[in-house]
Amino acid sequence: MSEIDNGVDPRPAIRPTRRGLLLAGAGAGAGALLYGAAAPAAATPGAPVAPVGPADLAPYASYWFPDSLPQGSPGPGITWRSLMRWSPESDPDLAHNTATVPLAPRFTPVAPNTTARAGQARIASLVSFGNTAGNPAQGSPTADYYALTHWAYIDELVFWGGSSGEGIVLAPNAPVVDAAHRNGVRVMGNVFLPPVPYGGDLQWTRDLVQRDSLGRFPVAEKLVEVARTYGFDGWFVNAETEGGDSELAARTRQFLRALRAAGAPHGLRITWYDAMNSTGAVGWQGALNGLNQEFFEDRRGKVADTMFVDFRWTPAKLAASGALADELGRSRHELWAAVDTESHGWDSAVDWDAIVPRGRDHVVSYGFYRPEWTLGHLTDRSPGAFHRADDRFWTGESLDPARPAADSAWRAPATAVADRSTVTALPFACSFNTGHGERWYEEGRPVSDTPWNHLGLQDRLPGRRWVVDTAGTRPEVTLDFAAAWRGGSSLLVAGALTAPAAVGLHSTRLPLTRSTVVELVHSTESGPVSIELGVATREPASPGQEVPYTWLKAETLGTGQGWRTTRVGLSELAGETAHGLAVRITGLGKKPVRWRLGALTVREGAPHPRPATPGTPAVSAAAQQSGRAALRLSWRRSPGPVRHYEVSRVLADGTRRFLGGTCGTALYLPAVERAGREKAAVFEIRAVDEPYAVSAPARTSLTWTGAL
Repeated sequence: MSEIDNGVDPRPAIRPTRRGLLLAGAGAGAGALLYGAAAPAAATPGAPVAPVGPADLAPYASYWFPDSLPQGSPGPGITWRSLMRWSPESDPDLAHNTATVPLAPRFTPVAPNTTARAGQARIASLVSFGNTAGNPAQGSPTADYYALTHWAYIDELVFWGGSSGEGIVLAPNAPVVDAAHRNGVRVMGNVFLPPVPYGGDLQWTRDLVQRDSLGRFPVAEKLVEVARTYGFDGWFVNAETEGGDSELAARTRQFLRALRAAGAPHGLRITWYDAMNSTGAVGWQGALNGLNQEFFEDRRGKVADTMFVDFRWTPAKLAASGALADELGRSRHELWAAVDTESHGWDSAVDWDAIVPRGRDHVVSYGFYRPEWTLGHLTDRSPGAFHRADDRFWTGESLDPARPAADSAWRAPATAVADRSTVTALPFACSFNTGHGERWYEEGRPVSDTPWNHLGLQDRLPGRRWVVDTAGTRPEVTLDFAAAWRGGSSLLVAGALTAPAAVGLHSTRLPLTRSTVVELVHSTESGPVSIELGVATREPASPGQEVPYTWLKAETLGTGQGWRTTRVGLSELAGETAHGLAVRITGLGKKPVRWRLGALTVREGAPHPRPATPGTPAVSAAAQQSGRAALRLSWRRSPGPVRHYEVSRVLADGTRRFLGGTCGTALYLPAVERAGREKAAVFEIRAVDEPYAVSAPARTSLTWTGAL
């Protein structure tokens, strides 16, 4: 992209522009987790522990140069690596960077409003989650994090980053991929060939597209191997280094074709950024046209799956781009028109009618550049404040996708693009966990007071936030962090209920039998309430109509009762398919209501077996100093379906303290404190399945060294 440096370049001679500066909190929030460079290879469970220093242990998202390295020495905390020298066998952080959640299929329900379209414009989102060289592989001990949850509107997420001083090929970390895949969203790694004023070197472009003696493209094969090994979905390729010629452009197109051919059998994709053109010059067109068409589609067919159209677009250019895509036999919605939200978010000036006009078919799709503005612009960066801002960005000022603000200058995604869902099979559970929080809860009790983030632990949250139907005053509906049943957050409905209020939850395709049950874990903190469960066995006849729920009595709750589990049988709906779930809250007194939903589970009524215990846990690497340890744990995967694993510390009195979780089979712990005079720190690893049944623990320990 013009005038862009994708990361924080440590060389003082390079001055980043407004688009180049990473959000301060995103880079600084990792706290004690940011210990340094890559760790030694994890030991086989049961093998002797490798004695290493803390700076060797912390795993980060992987980044490389294609082949040759820059001149000089890297800055502090940066390791220069060559992708051509990478292999899974030599990757010390492989277990920490490998995503394990497969890409889920999803469906499109009938839209909640009349302006959101199915089968037309889609959304790509280019997000920087942290510095290229300091992006934690498995979350970090802070709640100050861009915990994206509005996956329902996104088709493709680009893990944005890369800089000339760190590395220009960036692989996404596992938590982002696991969360996206759970919601059916593809995640792309980033190949960034920077402009010369920002440290770009044309040699890196030549390295990228080099051929071996057999005419193959070895870097293309490495990129496919990385994506397959780490478990993500392809590459966003952005060639902005000036100085090329038509021969280099032709070689680049051949490289893209080879990359796509090698990746397509594995479901991998390519997005090409509108920068280099067919002459080899960098000339951002702001369009698909004759100068850049061959990087999208040439005489032999498809070269890239999608193209990101530079910010220089105009209404006329986008209209011509869509027409050219039609002529090529390609979908015009495979073109992402760039929308820059980095500096102004929902106050950005965008000619929406050039992309997604309301009165006619959408012209092309669009791509948000840096929507993490919803966190970065805040003074109060607490989780609650962030989600309030993020809801406004994705849903609009009304905060209700069924009732969008018609006169708003910000055309929120919920008003233009139909939402999608992956909730299609039993069992299904949601504890309204956003993937970050100020503490960790289990069964309503905090078992860790340490702030945290890890998107791989995020639930599949309701896609439409929040559709509320009431004849009275609309209550506030939020994801709240002051209390939770499991994880870090719960759903809170608060306000003076002058009439019953129905809150839409998940769009689903769940088959119902005589034994299907729904369990609600909920509580009321103010005002007695009556709760009903809504199950829709059909969809609305057309967009914008209310979902036709069947209402089933759940329970009446009074204040002071704490968390309660209510079970609702669905035998009367046997043989039907649940198309949607909702709750209806009726206030029974004059006080304003504060009702929390901590968990929702849909399952068969038969007893559910616990998942199997993880196998052979071990401390695979550790460093100790002054009664504190940094360490890596590893274990073998439990047989059968597992949603994620949770790791706890067991104290001498039997108390368990949550330390972290992951969808993989290895976890880095940055700061374990010695408890009193204990001789060893004991750790438990538990497997957790989709309805949140927890396995028996597997245990391992770290023997403390040094005097008591």
